[in-house]
Amino acid sequence: MTHSRARTTGAVYLFYFLVAIFAESLVGRVPGTFSDTANLIANAVYVVVSLLLYQMLEPVNRNVALLAVVISIIGCIVQSLSLFHLTSPQGALPIFGCFNLAIGYLIFRSTFLPHVLGVLMALSGLAWLTVLSPELLKHIVVYVEIIGVAAEASLMLWLLVMGVNVQRWNEQAGTTER
Repeated sequence: MTHSRARTTGAVYLFYFLVAIFAESLVGRVPGTFSDTANLIANAVYVVVSLLLYQMLEPVNRNVALLAVVISIIGCIVQSLSLFHLTSPQGALPIFGCFNLAIGYLIFRSTFLPHVLGVLMALSGLAWLTVLSPELLKHIVVYVEIIGVAAEASLMLWLLVMGVNVQRWNEQAGTTER
């Protein structure tokens, strides 16, 4: 892992954020096919982000990193299906909650990223799981969204600006059973 690969992951993550924000801004303002297309592109970019995170976090625990990618791809599929009214629009949120929990665990266990990023991602994962309780969610939805965006934005910015500790990544990649 190099600084440039970690920063590329951050840049693709930033691109995802921009596309997702753009797609959300289109809802109700243009024909649905335009916002749906933008959301499909955002989902495709998120799959790429997930694959890049896998490459970065695989030395921590290959199985958990692979599980995280599978969970993310399932979440992106469910979210894409909701655009065609085949699933609930919020059906993917608990799936992404599981993804964030897995990524949070991997980051916390890593030696090359700050543990606080892992804690933030795990907290956002737990927050997204509150979607499973609509009664609870209606009281805390704003906080859930803030935690989710803050965690992922923090990770994205860290990767974009700081990258990873390359020496520690190399050490962990060389000493971890995979």
